[in-house]
Amino acid sequence: MLKFDRILLENMTEDGYKLWKKLEEKIPNIWNKLSSSSNKYHKKENGESDTIEDHTMEMIFSAIKLLSVFDIKPKTKDCDVILLGITLHDSCKYGLENPLERLHTVPNHGHLISDLINLSKNTFLKHFSNDEVLLLEEITRFHDGRWGNDWKNEDMSWKKLDSKILMVHFLDMASTNNLLKVPINMEK
Repeated sequence: MLKFDRILLENMTEDGYKLWKKLEEKIPNIWNKLSSSSNKYHKKENGESDTIEDHTMEMIFSAIKLLSVFDIKPKTKDCDVILLGITLHDSCKYGLENPLERLHTVPNHGHLISDLINLSKNTFLKHFSNDEVLLLEEITRFHDGRWGNDWKNEDMSWKKLDSKILMVHFLDMASTNNLLKVPINMEK
C-alpha cells in the first residue's frame, strides 16, 4: 500500500478510487525511485532527493488542504480528477521502456502519461466526462509548467490554463523546492 492510498480512499468517490486502484496495477513500481535522478531537485532538509512516492504524498496532502480554495469538495469528480492527476503526473518519470532499469528521468514524462490517458480514454470515460478526461490529460501534460516540453512546443501562457492545472503545477513546484511539509503521522 502506498503512503497516500488512505488519503485517496478518504477523499475520492468510490468509483474514482476503484479507477485509481485499476490504474495503479498497470504502473510499474517506480514509487521508490528518486524524483530527481540528478539529485538537483526535490531536495529535502537532509540534502537527499525525495522518492516519487514521497513527492506524490506531499502533493496529495497539500491538495486536500487547498481544495476548498477552489470550491472543490471531497468525494466529487472534480476532486477525483485532481487527485488522479497528481498520482499520475510522475508515473512515467522514468519513461515507458524498462522504467525500473533506467537510471535517469525523461524530460517528456508529462507528455507520455498524457498521451497514455488519451489512448485509454474509454477507460476514463466510464467515470469522467470528455471535458474531465481532457482536464486530466492537461494536468499531467502541463504539470511542469514552462519547464515542460509541451509548454515550449506550443504557444502557451498561464492565462490559457484552467486553475486546477495551475494548482497541480504549483504543488509540484512547491514540493520540488521543499516548501511542502507532511506531518509524520500522515505517512503511516
